[in-house]
Amino acid sequence: MSRNAEVAALLDEMADRLEATGVEYKPRAYRQAADNIRGHTVAVGTLAAEETVDEIDRVGDAIAAKVVEYIETGEIEELEALREELPVDIDAVTRVEGVGPKTAADLYEALGVETLDDLEAAAEAGEIQEVKGFGPKTEQNILGNIDFARESHERELLGEAQPLADRVLAHLRDHDAVEAVDTAGSLRRWRPTVGDVDILAASDDGEAVVEHFTDFEATVIEAGTSKASLRANGMRVDLRVVVPSEWGAALQYFSGSRDHNIVVRNRAIERDLKVNEYGVFDISDVDDPDAGQRVGERVAGETEQSMYAALDLPLVPPELREDRGEIEAAANDDLPALVTEDDLRGDLHLHTDASDGDGTVAEMIEGAARRGYDYLAVTDHATGPGMVGGVGVDDDALLELAERVRTAAADTDLTVFTGVEANIGADGTVSVADDVLAELDCVVASPHVSLDSDGTDRLLAAVEHPEVNVLGHPTGRLLNRREGLDVDMEAVAAAAAANDTALEINANPHRLDLRGGYVKQAIEAGATIVIDTDAHAASNLSFARFGVHTARRGWAEADDVLNTRDADAVADFLGL
Repeated sequence: MSRNAEVAALLDEMADRLEATGVEYKPRAYRQAADNIRGHTVAVGTLAAEETVDEIDRVGDAIAAKVVEYIETGEIEELEALREELPVDIDAVTRVEGVGPKTAADLYEALGVETLDDLEAAAEAGEIQEVKGFGPKTEQNILGNIDFARESHERELLGEAQPLADRVLAHLRDHDAVEAVDTAGSLRRWRPTVGDVDILAASDDGEAVVEHFTDFEATVIEAGTSKASLRANGMRVDLRVVVPSEWGAALQYFSGSRDHNIVVRNRAIERDLKVNEYGVFDISDVDDPDAGQRVGERVAGETEQSMYAALDLPLVPPELREDRGEIEAAANDDLPALVTEDDLRGDLHLHTDASDGDGTVAEMIEGAARRGYDYLAVTDHATGPGMVGGVGVDDDALLELAERVRTAAADTDLTVFTGVEANIGADGTVSVADDVLAELDCVVASPHVSLDSDGTDRLLAAVEHPEVNVLGHPTGRLLNRREGLDVDMEAVAAAAAANDTALEINANPHRLDLRGGYVKQAIEAGATIVIDTDAHAASNLSFARFGVHTARRGWAEADDVLNTRDADAVADFLGL
């Protein structure tokens, strides 16, 4: 875990413990700070040493001081006091559905529940239902969710949640009562991990839609007249049905993010308007705007576009709704024309059975042709550190493979570039001899080892290497498994721009590296982005959509992305 993630986790814990003790307002501030520290592009240890932690958005002086305290001493005194006051494994206990920080505190005070095992024992003994505010149903719900909490303490990968959502959406669209249906929440914003699958539907017959939803092959958690929840593939799927006239309002509201919606709401207040999940309401002549959710004259809400139009804004794409300047850009008519999957014309990072891939060269070419691509690069793994099982192609075999690729290319209309994925050592060296690299068209260099440190210097060395064309999955992160390298992305992006080295968004849903925030920084520095799948089989080429949406989260336009260009332009970039 990187220090940024480590510090963020502590701030999240502080938020939970403060909430458990009844403190208001502060928990939200700590959670916002945690999110921004987790995604910040400079190592928090570096910022602490320079006394500039407060340059991170939403990190004020008080929280910055606690971050510095932890970096310098290894603990936060206030957090230690909160732990003594409430000696509960709050992260574990609150993973149980229906148990929040306040509930955890109540169960500790009444029953001494400190761990997940304590919680399970209390529920099995029938003790929870005897606590004021609880009952038999709550106790059974807690007991029924403990095993799931143990198994699924990590967030779900976008690459696993989105295919499930696609199936649920298709299932709902089959019903005549459904007028519109879409994902919501972090899934619709294409965040790399999500807490659950949120589905929103528009219908005048909510009960019929809920009934049809519960026919999906899954376990029903609960079902009402307009809401229902299932568990499928180990994931929770929540459905909410709204009336068609409020579809746009609900879609905007439930897509979030919370911070984006706060900015939207404040903009509305400045115009004597009220925005919520039911629409936009003119409250200029209303004596008590808080008298109800639908008070005032409703001026928008049937479509999502109308919600923004009522605030004198164009529609903000869901991927941008993270309160990173998108409202200001929209107000100035300066939103980017985001890249789309249809813009992609090829893939410059994929593997064959010459290394650790499953497909032959011919099969990978055929897969690219089926997607309508104009070109691809065959970039099998070189030998060197980081190769699982030692599977890689040595220097001599790389040249032989290049000849096989050229032979296969003669039988297709696609342009096929020869290449390699070389390994970047801890010292920044590239694991293939320079004379071999010079014989190949497309050289991808990627970090695979020593990924628990600051990686800026080694990445700078790689992007400045005269034969390297693409910096592959630059941080080396694996979602839910490792954070990867801490990187000064401004420095790496500036070097990449100066050396005509493309920075990769690795679209494998276990990576999605570069992350959106880094993509935005890279573009602002003038670097070129490339969206690759790192495919190990022809079917993996479909990962491209995850890379495209990650690029969109980074405000990328088609012109920012190398593989939206034609084959001649790509060849020119590669120096061919």
